[in-house]
Amino acid sequence: MTEEIKSLEELNAVAEGTEAVVEVAAPREPVRDELGRAYATGKRKDAVARVWIKPGSGKVIVNGKDQDKYFARPVLQLILRQPFQVAGVEGEFDVVATVKGGGLTGQAGAVKHGISKALQLYEPALRAPLKAAGFLTRDSRVVERKKYGKRKARRSFQFSKR
Repeated sequence: MTEEIKSLEELNAVAEGTEAVVEVAAPREPVRDELGRAYATGKRKDAVARVWIKPGSGKVIVNGKDQDKYFARPVLQLILRQPFQVAGVEGEFDVVATVKGGGLTGQAGAVKHGISKALQLYEPALRAPLKAAGFLTRDSRVVERKKYGKRKARRSFQFSKR
């Protein structure tokens, strides 16, 4: 049985051969509400998505519309399916999401982030594949602010010699 050593005293005790009391981390508990749903917030650029998942037939509703209507581009629908494919639970969960801010691509990324976080809260065993795929990490890239004396964030005004 491998045990985690958390302090220098425990390391010294193991090195001397005496047994130290080492606490083994408890497995993660599923986090669900009274309706059997898992909730998570996903973010990407300026978009913020509130996502609820529950066992079902694989229906995804975003802002009261079906995902095919809200995210008309196939690429965006693919982004939403990625967490389920990686976790191997395609068609097993219904998703209800409300998303605000940003554009469609940012909103799709925010819903993907929220789905990933909610899946790992609903079923902690799915955390490893989702984390390995990088879906639990918030993509922190945002638009750079405009600086004074510049035309945009970095672009200078056109130089004129005369």
